[in-house]
Parts: sequence; C-alpha cells; structure tokens
Amino acid sequence: MGIHQLSFRSLILILLLGACSEKQVDPPTPQPQPPGYFIRGADVSLLPEIEAAGVQFKDLNGNPGSMLEILKQAGLNTVRIRLWHTPQTSVSGLPQVAKLAQRVKALGLNVWLCLHYSDTWADPSQQKMPAAWNGLNGQALQDSLRNYTLRVVGKIKPDFVQAGNEVNDGMLWPAGRIGTGGDFYSLLATAHKAIRQAAPQARIIVHFAGINGAVQFFNQLQVHKIDYDVAGVSYYSFYHGKDLAYASSVIKALANSTLKHVVIAEVSYPFTLQWADNTHNLIGESGQLVEGFPATPEGQKTYMLKIRQMISDFAQGAGFCYWGGEWVAYKGNSSADGSPWENQALFDFNFKALPVVEVFKP
Repeated sequence: MGIHQLSFRSLILILLLGACSEKQVDPPTPQPQPPGYFIRGADVSLLPEIEAAGVQFKDLNGNPGSMLEILKQAGLNTVRIRLWHTPQTSVSGLPQVAKLAQRVKALGLNVWLCLHYSDTWADPSQQKMPAAWNGLNGQALQDSLRNYTLRVVGKIKPDFVQAGNEVNDGMLWPAGRIGTGGDFYSLLATAHKAIRQAAPQARIIVHFAGINGAVQFFNQLQVHKIDYDVAGVSYYSFYHGKDLAYASSVIKALANSTLKHVVIAEVSYPFTLQWADNTHNLIGESGQLVEGFPATPEGQKTYMLKIRQMISDFAQGAGFCYWGGEWVAYKGNSSADGSPWENQALFDFNFKALPVVEVFKP
C-alpha cells in the first residue's frame, strides 16, 4: 500500500510541476507578416476634370495616350481616388468617382477609395462635416455614417478603402474631433464595420499625416481595438522634415509597434522650381528641397526611388502612393486659378511623362 501511495503522490507532484512549467511559458510574440502585395500607386482624383479641359498626355517617348494607360505601362498598379460627400461641382462626387473607378478596374488596376467624409478637402487642419449631416451627433450621426459608407463602398467595390483623410485629430468635426473629446474612435469603428460588410475583400487603411506623433496615434487605435489592415502616413519632406533616415526609422517603428502593414499614402517631389501658370506653387525655393535631390527630372526620380526603398526594405512595407501626379497646369499658362502643384506632377509642362514614372516598375 505504501508503494501505491508513493506512486500516487509522485503522480500529483509531476502534474503540479507540469502545470507550473506551462504557466511560465509566455505565448509567442506574433511575427509581422509581409503583405503579399506592394502598392505602386498614384492619386489621380482630378483626372476627369483635366481630361475635360482637353489636355493630351504623352508617354516617355512622346507618344500621345491616356494618363491611366501611360502610368499602367510604366508599372503603376493602384489608383487612389478621393470621394467628397456632396461637392459644389461634379469634381470628386460619387458619379464621377464611380465612373473613374470603373475605368481603373477595366485596365486591371486596383482602386484605392479615399473617403473624406466632407463636401470638400479634409486634412489635419479641417475636417468639416458634410452639410447634409450638420447638427447630427450620437446615434443619428453613427447611422448616417454607416449607411453612407455601405452605399458608396458597395457601389464602387474598391480594393483598398480609407475611412477619413489624414485623421490626426479625428474627422467629422466637432463630433469626431479627438482634441475636444469627440467620439472619433467609435465613428471610425462604425465606418470600418460598414466597409467590412460592403466589401469584405477590401483592405482598410487608416491615414495619418506626417511622421511625428504617428506611432502614438496608431497605438491609440490598438487601445480602442480598431479593426484595420494598413497604417498609412503622408510624408512630404517640405512639411514633415528632410531627414529621410529619421523618417525611415519612424515608419519601421510604426510597423513594429502595430504589427500592421505600412504604406506611404501620400508623397511627392518637384522636378523644377519654375511655374507653368500664374498660380503660386507650394514649392518654389531651393531651401524647401532635400540635400542631394535637386529639383530636376532626375532629382525627382532619384528622390522617389529613395522613398520606394524606404518602404520596401522591411517585411511589412506595403508600398507608396504619389499625390498630385495628375495636377498639371491644365487651365492654361495665364491662369491665376490653376495648379499649385504642376512642378510636382508626374508630367512636365508639355504634359510628357517624366523619368519619375520609372519608380512604378514592378
């Protein structure tokens, strides 16, 4: 009987030791996974208006063609399109955006839908609620946001969806302004849930402007358990700092802290400091440039190749999207209401593709 008792006690001891050892083993840290795709994109939201003005684009060899076909030939695989709720003109309204999205899909390119949730530009300095939603808050605003998102995403069926644009301080102000205690996270969660329902295969991008504060912003998304796929940041060196090494380190830190894929959602660089119309350009002085990257066609190309390398040299890098590449001086050289961006476009002042389009090569 003593032998049986000893065996029983030994068995209990072994089980206890086994349980203790199991408790001491920490669960494995999730390993970041590569996205399985790489966005080589450009935002061409103004293209319908530019084409309507009669602009004839040319490829690198001077052959005429449509901008979308020229960029696809260069290697572009994704087109980002801005959607405003009820704009004053047809620009960026749903009928125009849906038609452009159909053209993009017909060419075999991905559609990246950027929902501004505003009737006009939304960015860190302005997130004006659509006029149709003025005065709404609480459940009424949540319902309007959900129903609108279901409708437009269901109509366009994009490959990537961005709910809100550069939402550093939230969206749909004042109801969703972070800095004044607004309900941004709940609104964002509602939008993302509607996107999942309307386009289950689409990847959801959250878009922050700049690199300073980006890690903290996306950490808050984790705190609030926001469901999304890709962390997107704008990076304009003239706005967000000229230290490319620092920018690269922040982007990698963002990937490490979120375990999400990361995309540079907006980026651009000038090929000249000259003007093609009478509208003041955002960049026009040498002091705004990054050292080693002159405002020349080759300097623009080299800069963008550096940006591509920055986002592609770590596992979670999901690509980049050039902003304003279509915004040539389409209203004529004498226009005082033209483009502030024509010297950062992907086409020169004669509407011929610049060497920078080679950054889209697979």
